[in-house]
Amino acid sequence: MGRSRYKVLGNQPHFITCTIVNWIPIFGKPELAQIILDSLSFLQKKQRLTLYAYVIMENHLHLIVSAVNLSKEIGNFKSFTARSIIDTLKENKNNHLLNQLEVFKPKHKTAQQYQLWQEGFHPQAILSEEMLLQKLEYIHNNPVKCGYVDEPGHWRYSSYRNYFGQKGLLEIEIIE
Repeated sequence: MGRSRYKVLGNQPHFITCTIVNWIPIFGKPELAQIILDSLSFLQKKQRLTLYAYVIMENHLHLIVSAVNLSKEIGNFKSFTARSIIDTLKENKNNHLLNQLEVFKPKHKTAQQYQLWQEGFHPQAILSEEMLLQKLEYIHNNPVKCGYVDEPGHWRYSSYRNYFGQKGLLEIEIIE
């Protein structure tokens, strides 16, 4: 992770953020958001990642997750989802989004044509119940704050419903 002030602290829950290059609104397309959901579900089923909370916005996502090797699992997640999303964009001939992913790719990345994710994921260890509640509230209210919905439960790409005994798009481990 280099000189980042963010560090993974063992196998405990971390709040993380993954952002699309130049904040391009990739996940406004449901089939691309589904790639994220499917990948997270896969990592859960293979017991490589424990998911406690999530929200997928149009150009970034927030998670509260833990893993034995969180940096490796998030790196694999970002690599797999980037390949899958770029392949889907190519299949659908979505040249507009592909052109943006090419233009906003860092210039030093000469071995690849496109870049989907910004580098890093800014892990913040959840060190107290107060911090956990603050991060849960932040995640679940992010769609309201952005003006996408009036109530957090109206955003389908979120774990908010899970915390109120309703079915969400992904299974999560409820932190009590």
